[in-house]
Amino acid sequence: MACRQSLGRAALSVALGVLSFVGLMRQYGGPDQPAGESRTMATANWRLEGEWIKNCNCAFGCPCDFNARPTHGECQGLVGMHITKGHFNDVRLDGLSFAVTVSFPGALHEGNGQMQPIIDERASPGQREALFEIMSGKNSAEGTLFHIFSLIVTKMHDPIFAPVTFAFDKDARTARLSIPGVLETDVEPIKNPVTGAPHRIKVVMPEGFEHIEGEVAAANINSTGAIKFATKGTHSTLAHVVQTPQGVAA
Repeated sequence: MACRQSLGRAALSVALGVLSFVGLMRQYGGPDQPAGESRTMATANWRLEGEWIKNCNCAFGCPCDFNARPTHGECQGLVGMHITKGHFNDVRLDGLSFAVTVSFPGALHEGNGQMQPIIDERASPGQREALFEIMSGKNSAEGTLFHIFSLIVTKMHDPIFAPVTFAFDKDARTARLSIPGVLETDVEPIKNPVTGAPHRIKVVMPEGFEHIEGEVAAANINSTGAIKFATKGTHSTLAHVVQTPQGVAA
């Protein structure tokens, strides 16, 4: 019975995740594809290379990276990226930034998550559509980052188009992501509790779907958009990433 219930919840999560992204595409100018229509995954030619921030409400180390349950039972967090070089088919995405805030009632793989996309207001209509196409997961192979999010998110909040300030220094373990009235988060090195000296930790995941190598740091978050939460001194990962339809390339 437990197995059947798990399968049922998984199937519901998949269906609702696809529907929520389809609705987003329809409302904000992306391609209209009826729910249930079959599609070929990873058909578009796209690539995102740049600076990656993942901040969440968990303790340092992010249990999700170790297939463990979130520190406080639920997962609230964000990912943000500044694209140093990128494209979706013929649409260039260089210099743009985007973020998403997320909330899950339990472990990510259990689904039932909420998400709100935040797109750099400088993005043209074509660039916005390109970013939505990538985030929808329908142009990614199964088991890759954006495809997985399309399956585990069941509520998609309206996207926000706003000015984005993005500062990033991976080696120094410092970063800042500012979207006025929506999201403020800053990152600093973890400190030794006795000496106060910076404490350095790297996480290496050769088969990771988000990044291969990341610096672990401390985050402060104040999210005031549709997904509201605040943290102080919680987990952060900073990484340089290359995302493609086939997953992480670097």
